[in-house]
Amino acid sequence: MADITETFRTGRKDPAVAVLEGFHALKHAIRFGAEITDAVTSDRDGVLALAAELAPDITKNLKRILSAVPAPVYAQLFPSPPATGVVALARRPTADLADILAAAGPIVFLESPNHLGNIGAVIRVAAAAGAAGVLTTGDRDPWHPAALRGSAGLHFALPVCRIPVLPDTVRPIVALDPNGTPISEVALPEHALLAFGGERHGLNTNTLGQAQLRVRLPMQPGVSSLNLATAVAVVLYAGSA
Repeated sequence: MADITETFRTGRKDPAVAVLEGFHALKHAIRFGAEITDAVTSDRDGVLALAAELAPDITKNLKRILSAVPAPVYAQLFPSPPATGVVALARRPTADLADILAAAGPIVFLESPNHLGNIGAVIRVAAAAGAAGVLTTGDRDPWHPAALRGSAGLHFALPVCRIPVLPDTVRPIVALDPNGTPISEVALPEHALLAFGGERHGLNTNTLGQAQLRVRLPMQPGVSSLNLATAVAVVLYAGSA
């Protein structure tokens, strides 16, 4: 059992590996074609029963990849093993920026986001809304285990990658800006690159200067901001209306 403990310990540090904590992250990874290298539980029957109840479409693949280990070994695999009783490792898919920019649908661009859970929640809503991809800048790894928890494994449903700067693109850039036009008063262009700033400081002046359109989400007096994922959801669904 020492080998599986070491596999998970090193996997958490490997930039080519995605760490999946819990049933729902593993469910979506399987559903969207992830290459699962290890999936481990101390209660195989319980996890398979959960799959049969909540996601019968993945049960066949789950049975093939799921391994059982003693509970003391399972408890050592992760700092805080998830309550749903399963952990896994997968290969991170590669994402080509040119292909993302050429794809149909809007792209979500997060400029130096601060909170890994917010990144994951953004990816989750972007997948639900049919975005072409999520791009991030800054020092936060969008594939960090905490981001994968936030997305419930939906990183595998669309391209997600970190890039150095806002890319050169023919797509119209729409920036979320507190000084912009109320979003209800404009029509968002199709296939836009939707730019959102970090939770504290917003978009930098260079990004705002490149935007063809700046929009804001009207809020009641005294309400200073929305959660990043909530803002992304509003803009994505407003654009698809």
